[in-house]
Amino acid sequence: MNQSDIESLVRAHQTGIWRYLRALGCSAAEAEDLTQETFLEVLRRPFEQRNEKSSAAYLRLVARHQMLMVRRKGGREVGLAEVEGIDAEWNEYAGDDGGGLKVEALKECLKGLDERERRALELRYKDEIPREEIGRALDLSDGGVKNLMERARDKLKRCMERRLKENQ
Repeated sequence: MNQSDIESLVRAHQTGIWRYLRALGCSAAEAEDLTQETFLEVLRRPFEQRNEKSSAAYLRLVARHQMLMVRRKGGREVGLAEVEGIDAEWNEYAGDDGGGLKVEALKECLKGLDERERRALELRYKDEIPREEIGRALDLSDGGVKNLMERARDKLKRCMERRLKENQ
């Protein structure tokens, strides 16, 4: 692999590998370190790039192996069956682009929510604030927050389904 090939490989797959490692339960910092270790391993033992799909699958395999080695060395128990289950779900959900199409669709769909809906979802899922506190922040009852979030999630679901169908 020459320098240009390596740079292209990293650009194409770095985000997907990081997301994959996060899905396997790594912290953001651990996923960052393991993503780098994955590409270093590929530099040490180059592989033949056939297409994006096979490259993505191979890189996920290397990343998974790197994570398992680090966990075993650290004396942390590794639930291999759980990792394999997550891996299968990842393949079904994210596909070969590392979830990039779905992330972009979600960003666009979030723009379609009104400010209050978007704020409620941010407070709950980004800031991890309980529903009671969200109610105080938005001046809503607990039931009001629940209804607002249900409507927002339903809008997101419909929007995501429509956008992903358009991209097939």
